[in-house]
Amino acid sequence: MDPLLELFGEEGERRDSLPPEVEEGNIEYKLKLLNPSSSRFEHLVTQMKWRLQEGRGEAIYEIGVADCGALTGLNEEELKMSLDTLSQMAKRLGASMVVLRKQEVTFKTSKKLWVAEVLVRKVPDDQQFLDIRLAVLGNMEAGKSTLLGVLTQGELDNGRGKARLNLFRHLHEIQSGRTSSISHEIMGLTSEGQVVNYSTHSSAEEICEASAKLITFIDLAGHHKYLKTTVFGLTARRPDLAMLVVGANSGVVGTTCEHLGFCLALKVPTFVVVSKTDLCTPDQIRVVERQLHDILSSPGCNKISMIVKSDRDVYNAAQRFGESNICPIFLISSITGENLDYLTKFLNTVPKQHYREQLEQQLTEFQVDEIYMVPEVGVVAGGILTRGVIREGDSLLVGPIEAGTFSNSQITSIHRYRSPCRLIKAGQAATVAIKGVERPAIRKGTVLLSPLFRQVKDAMSCWKFVANVFLLNHTGSGLRKGFQATVYIASAMQTATVEYIEEEECLQTGQKAHIHFQFMKYPEFLRLGWKILFHDGKTRGMGEVTRLFKPDGMRKDPISSNLPNR
Repeated sequence: MDPLLELFGEEGERRDSLPPEVEEGNIEYKLKLLNPSSSRFEHLVTQMKWRLQEGRGEAIYEIGVADCGALTGLNEEELKMSLDTLSQMAKRLGASMVVLRKQEVTFKTSKKLWVAEVLVRKVPDDQQFLDIRLAVLGNMEAGKSTLLGVLTQGELDNGRGKARLNLFRHLHEIQSGRTSSISHEIMGLTSEGQVVNYSTHSSAEEICEASAKLITFIDLAGHHKYLKTTVFGLTARRPDLAMLVVGANSGVVGTTCEHLGFCLALKVPTFVVVSKTDLCTPDQIRVVERQLHDILSSPGCNKISMIVKSDRDVYNAAQRFGESNICPIFLISSITGENLDYLTKFLNTVPKQHYREQLEQQLTEFQVDEIYMVPEVGVVAGGILTRGVIREGDSLLVGPIEAGTFSNSQITSIHRYRSPCRLIKAGQAATVAIKGVERPAIRKGTVLLSPLFRQVKDAMSCWKFVANVFLLNHTGSGLRKGFQATVYIASAMQTATVEYIEEEECLQTGQKAHIHFQFMKYPEFLRLGWKILFHDGKTRGMGEVTRLFKPDGMRKDPISSNLPNR
């Protein structure tokens, strides 16, 4: 088990040390911070700034802990003085500070010594809040939409689906109780970790203004009939985290394992929520826990399941989530509210997993996954900025169109969470109004690119590409030339044909090969290294783009990633 899980054990248990401090990451150990000199104080502030950058605006300080990880502890007066100094450091940077937990460390002495864990949070100057996109997955009737309704509306469910009604977008969803489309809901968190939702605020704009951290829930369909929509939501919306919801009354059934497999294929850090615990006995819940443990510990997942039963478990899991193989499991009820506070505390302290600063320095690349026609505005595209920065008035290329070419356009306005803004940076989702392009010329999978795009060597618009593919499942005699499947790459979703398999004439389940694909309808913008998922019926495959061909389809002059064949 990860050594950091030993931190702040149950009452009466002794914890002698933590793992030694590392220079990278957002966790800093401080034995004591007592009346530092002015030069020492400036050094500490610079150090805090570095930790905040490493944690994308969030840092964890362990007070009373030596650099080697020894839990030395401080007396009450020293601890208070150290926390006061830490507060001054945070104030100097315009950051907020909240003590997550304090605990006594016991040694062979009569003195009471304490260690403390502190969360420091700073919203970047050019942002209103920190934001995390969280995909919500799981089998149908697992309680996904109900849980989101409780978190975002602030009211417990009545047992008959009242909490989920505000999340549904279509009449048939209300009638059947099943999500069939991709919907977005938000929940805010203040600097002190208090929940901000529609129970205290009337609009999304007010929630954004009152929040230091914003969680955007991407509610995806659980029914197998809507698998295409679910996979598109995972690839196009690029979630930072994923929450797999399992019903305690049904266990791991239906699409649960398939959804977990998609998250693993796309390398999205995933945690599990077991819902509807109010309907089950402790023995039934333990059966579900064993099911999850067996699945998560299997060679394909290689995860360590961790049942969250206390605040200590919450903070331990949040610190190492995404960086280790820990998979927290929350046991909750949307009717009684049992353990919901553990889930919100976890979301408050878990850091954003992807580092974006280097991407902001690259050429602009905005992936479109939604298109609207707004009266008196024109074409509005929703999506995610994966590289660079977009400002109002920027001139960008839009495409590719059928010939694989791009047209000129201009960004006239930008909105995030229904509020206007001047610019967006890499990793942020937004809607942009586009001037100079007609509605038929833009679709899901379209990209907005910098006019300097032609200088990029690892991306292009193409009809044909090669992917190093692992075949997860296939029924019949094997995957051969001529096979057609729906391919998902970033925000592109299109039918493609297998033109050629390099290593094998016929690919069987569990085998790897380089497969040549050709899109059926129009060319797509692709980049080397992008993840690919494809399915048709019960056939499932995953892989990575390794070679791109020019729009004319000629095999000469391809762009290759120079990856090994195996």
